[in-house]
Amino acid sequence: MRILVTGGRTGYLGRRVVAAAEATHDVVAVGSADADVRDEAAVRALMERHRPAAIVHTAYVQDDWEVTATGAAHVARAAAGAGARLVLVSSDVVFGGSDRPYTEAAPTDPVSSYGRAKVAAETEALAACPGAVAACPGAVVARTSLILGDGASKHEQLVRALATGAEGVLFEDERRCPVHVDDLATALVELAGNDVRGLLHVGGGETTSRLELGRLIARRDGLDAGALRPGRRADLADPGPIDVRLDSALAATLLATRLRGASEFLAPRPR
Repeated sequence: MRILVTGGRTGYLGRRVVAAAEATHDVVAVGSADADVRDEAAVRALMERHRPAAIVHTAYVQDDWEVTATGAAHVARAAAGAGARLVLVSSDVVFGGSDRPYTEAAPTDPVSSYGRAKVAAETEALAACPGAVAACPGAVVARTSLILGDGASKHEQLVRALATGAEGVLFEDERRCPVHVDDLATALVELAGNDVRGLLHVGGGETTSRLELGRLIARRDGLDAGALRPGRRADLADPGPIDVRLDSALAATLLATRLRGASEFLAPRPR
């Protein structure tokens, strides 16, 4: 099967999706040099040129509505026009915060511009690729959380800086379900090849705070976890989403890929 991966050239997640897929699939990795997702005609031409059976859309720019929302709409419409399956990567920040984990049935209530852009992207993807006819295999929106685990993520780089003297805090009240980048990449490739449609939560199997996550990273890397200073997101003037835990129980029943919890995939390395 030919899978096209947006963000597959330079994106942190996209490159891992390419690596996860290339052993068993014909993979086309594309980036902004191949087609600017803000240009609908360029996206449509890209799909016509490569004719993928499935598209994994990982590309986004957090503070750019045109890339994150409009670009996703262009990719979704091009996927539908090419008769391709669409896997759209979304985020837990489509939610505003709750005292209980969010299931796929929970209504979205974003409190950030990025969250609103992701909601718009989800809406466009599911409308363009409903899977109601044989010519349109449909779309799945894979909502996930903090992505890390291989040592190269921005989260891990930040923790290493803070643990070695950089100024800053890690929030003790922010609760997420971090996922290993390779677990997520494998799950996305699996979704590209199956018929799951609609919304699916693919967070890691454990809730942690940003501070707890930082301590796990520091211990794995042999750094002083005690050097990490706590803070509270709730004390910020514009705190954004604080508790956006994803309930990924449905994914556990539908996917062969196991989404590990942070304390497992960040366990100290054998010496």
